[in-house]
Amino acid sequence: MEIVIIGAIIIFVLIYNRTIDSHQFIEDNVKYFQALREEDYNFLVYAKYGEDVDPDVLFRKRVLNGGLVGLVFLFLFLDDLSILNIVLALIVAFFMFKQPYTSLKSFYKAHLHEIDIMLPYYLKSLEILVQHYTVPVAIGKSIDDAPDIFKPGLREMIEKINAGDSSIDPYMEFANTYPVRDSMRMMRLLYRLGIGSQEKKQERLMMFSRTVSNLQNKARETKYKERLNHMESQTMIMLVVTGVGVMLLILIAMMQMI
Repeated sequence: MEIVIIGAIIIFVLIYNRTIDSHQFIEDNVKYFQALREEDYNFLVYAKYGEDVDPDVLFRKRVLNGGLVGLVFLFLFLDDLSILNIVLALIVAFFMFKQPYTSLKSFYKAHLHEIDIMLPYYLKSLEILVQHYTVPVAIGKSIDDAPDIFKPGLREMIEKINAGDSSIDPYMEFANTYPVRDSMRMMRLLYRLGIGSQEKKQERLMMFSRTVSNLQNKARETKYKERLNHMESQTMIMLVVTGVGVMLLILIAMMQMI
């Protein structure tokens, strides 16, 4: 234990004095650490914290914390360093690295419905703008009023479009970054809405509008079912508690009679 404490103090002092620049080490090897980065990590960060938090900064902290924990465990086994202990230290470091992602994933699952319905309502407001502007201009004008979770992706998408990328790629990249319900299909429809003649635009706008309305209806139905299931579960709990309470009262009364 003394070795672990001394080792931890030494590492802290070296990092504090910048003898070991942990941030520079991560920056120099970022391409290797990126292989550990989950595809939906940025989306989950934006889903929980909004656009005020930089996913890259949080990811570097994950790498740093995992590495430090792994080093502490190596110091713990320094007097009996073996392949098994090294593997154990790597497993603990990886677990520490994964824990923030698991927390983000749990948050997303707990708020899945609220996050999923953001896209249809955003697209509904975008539909109104598209009636008066081109799709890229409408997207640009919609960013300020868009949900915080989508703002970074929308800015990145519109920057690529304004830079001259007229392909579907910026739209698909947005859909991949935000894998909410029907995001891929809606981005394809939005891209098609921005190409073709004015006559085709009106036809595609009607299709886009119907699809958005259907998504909103599905969201309302899902929300209604969730409320109904919640009420049913609460009613069942109340009935069970009441039944158990009545049985206990009857049992106490019978014991008193005996």
